[in-house]
Amino acid sequence: MHLLEISRRTGRYDFTYHAVLPPIFDKKPGREGNDIWEARPKWSTPASILPPGAEVTALDVNGAYLSALKAHLPIGTLEHHLGPAEGGPPYDKRRSGVHLITPPDWHHEALPNPIGNREEPGRLWVTESTLRLLQRCSSPRYGLCEEPLIHESWTSGESEGLLEGLRLTFAAARKTALENEDEVTLAYVKAMYAKFVSTAGSSTYNRELNRQDWVHIIRSQAFANLWGKAYKAHTNGLTVAGILGTDELHLIGDWRTVFTEGRDIAQVKIKNIYTLTCGEAAGA
Repeated sequence: MHLLEISRRTGRYDFTYHAVLPPIFDKKPGREGNDIWEARPKWSTPASILPPGAEVTALDVNGAYLSALKAHLPIGTLEHHLGPAEGGPPYDKRRSGVHLITPPDWHHEALPNPIGNREEPGRLWVTESTLRLLQRCSSPRYGLCEEPLIHESWTSGESEGLLEGLRLTFAAARKTALENEDEVTLAYVKAMYAKFVSTAGSSTYNRELNRQDWVHIIRSQAFANLWGKAYKAHTNGLTVAGILGTDELHLIGDWRTVFTEGRDIAQVKIKNIYTLTCGEAAGA
């Protein structure tokens, strides 16, 4: 938190450190989580459309959570309003939060659904990161689905730069560690930004900041960034065999024509190489 304060000295906005959140953020009895769906992916292309015997490269995306600190985060306490599907105002990109939506149908076997590994139909609460990804997918540029129906929202004014100073500080320290082949510092930096994300919500390890809404949005941003890399691979002629978690991308084809191998933030590294057998899905 001290590093956050130092990195924000030139920030344009001050934000609410302890926001009162609506009941949808409360953990449910008998369940591990709350009502917010983060759209975590766990997807493999159907084995029926994958070429048997194909070589699959599993790639790691570097600094997934570090890159996700650049997300549209709510500045103040979230306020409730109805969405356009219920007669409320149109979706406003100048605000951020969580939204109750009916997701659009998805009819693309070769691309993962942006809402992640969800089998239950119907409405669900998604974060700003997921909603903005769905909005892009429904735009004329992408043309992949219909617009999601927004029924209600909890939002505040937003900024994509609230954690930008912190992100750049971590990125610079990470780059220096790589240049110096300093694996200890590299591991320490990774632990720092991972710990920040995991404790920015309700945590006994961080009593200075209580923004569970930020935690959900940042995680969803990491998943949305991974989906974006899958889409980039697909549109450049590669076969997306699967995506998993925050940083795992399985591809068939010459992926080096699309991505650069290395350990920098904008690069990827090989995690595994395997060959598909008949009827086998990626990552099996």
